[in-house]
Amino acid sequence: MRTRLHLIAVPLMLALAACATDYTKSEAPNNLRVDGAETRVDLSFVPGSARLARADAIQQLVSTGRIRPADRVTIAASGSPSLAEQRVTAISRELLAYGIVADTSPLETAPANHAIVGIGRYAVTLPPCPNWSQSLSADFTNAFTSNYGCANATNLGLMVASPADLVSGRTLAPPDGQPAVMAVQRYLNDKVKPPPTPTASPFAASTGGGGGGDTGGAGGAPGAGAGTGPQ
Repeated sequence: MRTRLHLIAVPLMLALAACATDYTKSEAPNNLRVDGAETRVDLSFVPGSARLARADAIQQLVSTGRIRPADRVTIAASGSPSLAEQRVTAISRELLAYGIVADTSPLETAPANHAIVGIGRYAVTLPPCPNWSQSLSADFTNAFTSNYGCANATNLGLMVASPADLVSGRTLAPPDGQPAVMAVQRYLNDKVKPPPTPTASPFAASTGGGGGGDTGGAGGAPGAGAGTGPQ
């Protein structure tokens, strides 16, 4: 009888040990999720020139929120190489006044006397942190815990200025000195822009009392800068 009990106890102990070490880090991924959408805006130019047909086209795009500083913006313009470059420069200069840096899109083909502005907008979803899903009562693998890396991933998602940079890096190009020069000029003239009003952190400690919520959302107005021009 004792021998039989011993033979039964050994497999049972092995099974329990296997259950205790069965956990893997893949069960608690601490990755950022980036969702994005791309839109295009068609801008028209005065035929044969680098002057926009609607002088307020860029202003309308920015004021309605269709283009924001955190967006990934590309520009492709029609015309000869020289004229196309002038048109791209004209749009880029106006966008830069609003703190929006645009890149040239050489693979895009625009209709005659038009430019296509590509707008990529991305949002970051933070991982479910903290994550203590792993049982710490028995761990014989010396592996990372389920909460390992949660803080780093969360901080990166909260700090990134342009979520598009988490998808792909920006095109390496000569630096644009205008934003830096304008910042120095504002500092010297005592006209430094105040930082935006901070939003409440989801991890802020509650001080008691009642609860509340916030609502928000900005909708973009459809269509801006559309026009037609002769061949």
